[in-house]
Amino acid sequence: MLLAVDVGNTNISFGLLSSGKLVHHLRSESARQRTSDEYAILVRQMMTLYGVEASAIKSAIIASVVPALTDTMVAFVRRAFSVEPLVVGPGIKTGMPILYEDPREVGADRIVNAVAGYDWAGGSVIVVDFGTATTFDCVSKKGEYLGGVITPGVQISADALFARAARLHRVDFAVPAKAIGRNSTQS
Repeated sequence: MLLAVDVGNTNISFGLLSSGKLVHHLRSESARQRTSDEYAILVRQMMTLYGVEASAIKSAIIASVVPALTDTMVAFVRRAFSVEPLVVGPGIKTGMPILYEDPREVGADRIVNAVAGYDWAGGSVIVVDFGTATTFDCVSKKGEYLGGVITPGVQISADALFARAARLHRVDFAVPAKAIGRNSTQS
């Protein structure tokens, strides 16, 4: 089983994959103060909820956009599963040419999104990732990473809207009953 770790600014996703298929998805906050031991306990306990033994993990890959957590994640994987994780970063060979002015500036999350999106689509694709930032990444039909757009994420945008718009109050994100709101809360 492969453990795929996606370290974002707000959350960390832990994917458990078997034969290339996602079997379980675990999630925790990106707590920079948490130690590798604490992550080891947390993730192994979450795996226990799904009946997955630690010995099932045979390999791991980490994509991190939080430098302060990257070494912590490497240490956690080594300690919890006794495997050496592959860390996505500058110089890793993905088979996808990066046509960015400085390829080292492209976040690991954007690279893995582009590679996965291209594989899924079987050709040119635009991958949209709704996280702390919303990113749009473009891949050519030849499988080249062309670049993209980074915008504020949904939560950041909502926080700014509620802070700056005097007559709008904070609302929870929920699927609306109708697409067109008929009052401020629904809108």
